[in-house]
Amino acid sequence: MTKKWLVRYSEIFLKSDPVRRHWERVLMNNIRQLMPDVRIKNERGRIWLTGDADPVKLRHIFGIVSFSEVEHVPREVTLEEALIEYGRAHGLSLAKTFALRIKRVGKHDFSSNDKAIELGDQVRKAFPHLKVNLATPDVEIHVEIRQDECYLYDTVIKGAGGLPLGVEGTLVALVSGGIDSPVATYMMMKRGCKIVPIYVALETFLDETVLARAERVVEILRQYQPDLKLRVIHDSYLAAAKEELIRNHQEKYTCLFCKRRMYRIAQAVAQEVGAKGIVNGESLGQVASQTLDNLVVLSDVAEIPVYRPLIGFDKADAIALAREIGTFEESTSKASGCKAVPNGPSTRAQLDEILAIESALEATKIPLPV
Repeated sequence: MTKKWLVRYSEIFLKSDPVRRHWERVLMNNIRQLMPDVRIKNERGRIWLTGDADPVKLRHIFGIVSFSEVEHVPREVTLEEALIEYGRAHGLSLAKTFALRIKRVGKHDFSSNDKAIELGDQVRKAFPHLKVNLATPDVEIHVEIRQDECYLYDTVIKGAGGLPLGVEGTLVALVSGGIDSPVATYMMMKRGCKIVPIYVALETFLDETVLARAERVVEILRQYQPDLKLRVIHDSYLAAAKEELIRNHQEKYTCLFCKRRMYRIAQAVAQEVGAKGIVNGESLGQVASQTLDNLVVLSDVAEIPVYRPLIGFDKADAIALAREIGTFEESTSKASGCKAVPNGPSTRAQLDEILAIESALEATKIPLPV
């Protein structure tokens, strides 16, 4: 028998008809790219797949809130007969309790509750030992009646949720490979943004172990965006800038100058690829460069929006989500730290002072490496 799958979405349903239809097409195209041999059709609120869909891939497609492998009831078979056979094949003979969940779409001369009572009576006749338990049944069977078609299923698999990838455009993500930046990247992907991830390789201060970690993390995120590829950009600016800062007794500003440079690089990449902003893993107050004062200094350099989806997260929140999406272990794998971090980094820099220092640095003349 050819497999059939019911795919459900949520937020798409709330949009105006033109937007909903466009987003449905994007979602179906995203499914088709991963599973080109599967036939796809849609109804309002539902997408139907026919063929050998891959449930692992379906779980990682943004826009899908849940899905189920379903059995279509042939027209020559009554729903009652099909339900009894389906129940026998899915554990009713050995179960002690069961529940039926009825959903109907279209005009019918019965209510969902009426049909649940009617079908429940038939199940109990076929399996006299069974009792109804609507709260915690041993076996739960869903019956979906859509116009003149009926479908049966017993499992609802949670999807990634969110919006279809690409409906909100493209962002450039600054990815270090640590815990926070992959989580922030994932969160914006989930809101419909395609991502161009970049890693700024700071010559002298970061070694290959950090780059390797970032590459492994991005490989995990490729489950959600198959064309994801880390772009590595080598830059000598910080090495030159740090020497000048040390010479001028201003080393405490090293991290701010480093991140302002990264923002400029990300912005240049965004202009190149047509991205609408930058995303990073900054969280308010988590490290010295992420205090409210210092975020003002960092944001000043960007001429396009900077998105910080973790801004209000505790570290525990980010760790929990990293574990959920599968990046935590790689993000915490052994890698050397940044050797440029000063012993006493500034936590309350003033923008005017930073601009004055920056304008006097010879290193500022080093062109962007993109």
